[in-house]
Amino acid sequence: MVTNFDSLFDLMDAFKDEQACINHLRAIRWADGEFCPHCGANKIYHFSDRKTFKCGDCKARFSIKVGTIFEDTKLPLRKWFMAIWMITNHPKGIASVTLAKDLKITQKSAWFVLHRLRHAARTNSFNAPLKGEVQSDTTYIGGKQHNKHADKREVGSHGGAKMETLLGVVETGGELRIAHTENRKIGTTQDVILPNVEQGSILVTDEGGEFRGLERDYVHITINHKKGEYARDGFHTNSIESVWALLKRQIVGIHHWVSPKHLQKYANEMAWRYNRRDMKPSPRMNDLFACVEGRLRYRELIA
Repeated sequence: MVTNFDSLFDLMDAFKDEQACINHLRAIRWADGEFCPHCGANKIYHFSDRKTFKCGDCKARFSIKVGTIFEDTKLPLRKWFMAIWMITNHPKGIASVTLAKDLKITQKSAWFVLHRLRHAARTNSFNAPLKGEVQSDTTYIGGKQHNKHADKREVGSHGGAKMETLLGVVETGGELRIAHTENRKIGTTQDVILPNVEQGSILVTDEGGEFRGLERDYVHITINHKKGEYARDGFHTNSIESVWALLKRQIVGIHHWVSPKHLQKYANEMAWRYNRRDMKPSPRMNDLFACVEGRLRYRELIA
């Protein structure tokens, strides 16, 4: 299995044809043993074309792409590999319009490709809680009302504008979790924090009312930004604020606009890259290959 590709040029040099891509995907997907994507049996027959297989139990014939985000794709895997390279190694991701030009496909296809990759990059719910020193903060995503036509301006709770709320928790030097929440009320906020942060940890937040009462479960340190305080006894919220700066540069600078329906997916994509920021390009790309189980149909995406 080829694992060393530190640039897009190296990637294409390593995977010169479709069979090389199939071999790489097979080596990662079946690293712990071969299995049938239909029934899970591990008695697998190989055909001479090296592209298809047959289950010894259920007798189904399949390719290595069945049961993954690549199932039923009409695009060659080499184009998928290039898309994976770009979304995992560009710090702010890539726009579907740009990807469409780079891969010579339609913008609709590029949009679907990127959403299938975001589906692979979703955070597993069974991840261990964050612990030690953890920072948490909320932010708002959405267009400014004065930039909209008068008949499209919306009324909401934040500055007179209807904006989407994101809550982030990040372990100092560790992982990041982001949740798209309905509002910033105490109950909503703490329903995200409590399962994601281990009790007894140091939790650093600003003075926001949604964080009241957390001292029952954590060593809660509050930084009062309204009074010009940006650190207390060496504790700060700089890490989570840097996350928001990076996410907003991704949304505003790369995508320009993200619908509320898909906002969580874009946040997951950014969090996935952040949590692998110390990885080399090849292992980071292979880490996404290890997450490709689970098909996403177009009708499910746009439903």
